[in-house]
Amino acid sequence: MKFSEQWLRDWISPPLSTQALADQLTMAGLEVDAIAPVAAAFDGVVVAEVVGKEPHPDADKLNVCRVDDGSGEPVQVVCGAPNVAVGQKVPFAQVGALLPGDFTIKKAKLRGVESRGMVCSASELGLEEETSAGILELPVSAPVGESFRDFMGLDDHTIDVDLTPNRGDCLSLKGLAREVGVLNRLPVAGPDIAPVPSTHDLDFPVRVEVGERCPRYIGRLIKGVDVTAETPLWMVERLRRSGVRSIDPVVDITNYVMLEIGQPLHAFDLANLHGAVIVRLAREGERLVLLDGQDISLDADTLVIADERGPLAIAGVMGGEHSGVGGQTRDIFLEAAFFAPLAIAGQARRYGLHTDASHRFERGVDADLARDAAERATALLLAITGGEPGPLVVVEDNDHLPAARSTTLRETRLTQALGMPLAVDEVTEILQRLGMTVDKRAGEWVVRVPSWRFDVAIEEDLIEEVARIHGYNRLPVRRPAARLALRADNEAKVPLTRLRRQMVARGYQEAITYSFVAPELQRAMFPEAVSPVLANPISSDLSVMRASLFPGLVRAMQHNLNRQQTRVRLFETGLTFRGPLDDLHQVPMLGALACGSRDPEGWNGDNRQADFFDIKGDLESLLSLGEVDAWRFEPAAHPALHPGQCARILHRGEEAGWIGTLHPAVRASLGLKVDALLFEVRLDALTQGRVPTFTPLSRHPEVRRDLAFLVGADLPVQALLDTIASQAGEWLSEARLFDVYRGQGVPEGRKSVALGLTWQHPSRTLNDEEINQLVDAIVTESRQHLGAELRG
Repeated sequence: MKFSEQWLRDWISPPLSTQALADQLTMAGLEVDAIAPVAAAFDGVVVAEVVGKEPHPDADKLNVCRVDDGSGEPVQVVCGAPNVAVGQKVPFAQVGALLPGDFTIKKAKLRGVESRGMVCSASELGLEEETSAGILELPVSAPVGESFRDFMGLDDHTIDVDLTPNRGDCLSLKGLAREVGVLNRLPVAGPDIAPVPSTHDLDFPVRVEVGERCPRYIGRLIKGVDVTAETPLWMVERLRRSGVRSIDPVVDITNYVMLEIGQPLHAFDLANLHGAVIVRLAREGERLVLLDGQDISLDADTLVIADERGPLAIAGVMGGEHSGVGGQTRDIFLEAAFFAPLAIAGQARRYGLHTDASHRFERGVDADLARDAAERATALLLAITGGEPGPLVVVEDNDHLPAARSTTLRETRLTQALGMPLAVDEVTEILQRLGMTVDKRAGEWVVRVPSWRFDVAIEEDLIEEVARIHGYNRLPVRRPAARLALRADNEAKVPLTRLRRQMVARGYQEAITYSFVAPELQRAMFPEAVSPVLANPISSDLSVMRASLFPGLVRAMQHNLNRQQTRVRLFETGLTFRGPLDDLHQVPMLGALACGSRDPEGWNGDNRQADFFDIKGDLESLLSLGEVDAWRFEPAAHPALHPGQCARILHRGEEAGWIGTLHPAVRASLGLKVDALLFEVRLDALTQGRVPTFTPLSRHPEVRRDLAFLVGADLPVQALLDTIASQAGEWLSEARLFDVYRGQGVPEGRKSVALGLTWQHPSRTLNDEEINQLVDAIVTESRQHLGAELRG
């Protein structure tokens, strides 16, 4: 919200400097982003009148003018502006004047004719950024000889306040003045807004079909307006200093009233309205050409202002081109309405728009402002454009208008929150200065909230109001009490940073993807997944919360492949969301993805593509940081992973994640030409470890036996290792797989698995008889339960 300091001081002028006023607003929660002068520095410019004009004898585009600058004698000046005319009041830079850009006016001869000064345009005085086509024309009432800076009030500042979304009541001079008045205990003197008597009884019918979205709609027919009238300079300047460009008097007045009291308005050309003004929802297939020229197709739940022929405007956002006020307009229909914030929220963004009106309606506009805004705008229109006003047409739905709110503030809660007691009278006065009706009872205040403070609803809101008006810097400074005792650290837990460093050491880069993904991608990878759907997503392909890290990693890989990155290694840690919103489980996971060659490009590498066992090795390097023996892999089917190249990851017998190759159907749907290898594991399982303990080294020799088993080709080696561990006794120190063989000498459907088993006793040498008994037990158990045979 940008505003002119002078304009604010017309409402209320506390004895504060500009910077002190800005500091006060900031400390009250209305943060001032910037303070800037409204015009560049210049000196020696006065108001003058053009009293003579003749063509330059040697230049077709120049005129020799005589201007009265109040010095007593007309001054001759050569002027090239096309709009200069006798009788005009203009800004005139006298000889010796200093203009923006450090430009000094001197006596000069232009094409042989003496010129003593310069008639100035707005851009030459730093009032416009773009180069002006002609001189700046001043009102005929401008006093000749007066300093132009004083006449225009250019010793002023624009103050830019960055308001939080809950303070929509301060998106106007009225709201800001109200705050300044509260902070300085001063009355606010705004313009008197009185009902404008109607001069005819004509009106235009209004019909509201959705009262819950538009509980109040006020309209007025004004006949015979002169849209060619000139907007007064004081209004143009106030608009300019608020960042609004002057367009025509009708639009300028609606913008001015919006900035002044906070109520957006709109004016329709009555000649382009047919039958009635209707507030309704758009119908499927309806289109509207907006004031900015966009031709849009309206969604069925968009609130529109329409007539009997079709839509005229998007309610609370922007009007339509064909119904707007133009140069031929003679009669207008003035609209002032209250739209429910939830009815407007998101409508502008849906069509790529953001307007001053939508900005205000989304944050909330005082429901009681519409009538005052209509009367204020009518009075200004009659004063500037003339016309004949009709009666106000008011359509209200009292069941959906905001109801009066009351909130209770307890003394004990206020003291606890502020860290100090405040006098009862001071609290009562603060609340009353804020426009609230206060009923003081024993130990509490019962407060009725004014209509413009729709952000005050609970006790904590009242505490915040009392604190900021009393002054945050007046509250006591107390350091929080904190225990300095060190908390016990779980040494068995594997830090997340260590897992990340391990993945980086394996050649992976950490990715951070959105927590929401495309619904069709998640459906393709997890057909049965249930996760929350966003009510207002930032885009249609990011509308459902992720049930897994796989979709985000696959999209990130696709993004890199499209940019000629043929070797991708990514990992991510983050939450996944499983179940409906009322029974949502947020599960922290670590996921990884790899595609492309196994090794980076180099003279000593090869071009072999990474496969399942490469990424399994990367995962096992993570598992080795914790409880190695607690992990198992078992073949299983997963809808997102390739059949036969997929495994379920178990931790202590419970499912903890998945690993495998991306399913060919998913790969084809994404247009991928390379395999993608993925795994995903629960972080709570990954971070479980154990405290390392020292085991004394045995002084006695090891005993090793190598066993080669013939087993079924589909038998997992882990099953054989589990059998060996159960039968090999407590002194087995290592069981190592060193060969797997299929081919000549091995029957069809079988494979040879060779394992090296090592035993070592801590206090004696094991003999052959003990080892042979253990080997016999291993062979017998393997034959009976796994169908394994020793290879001859």
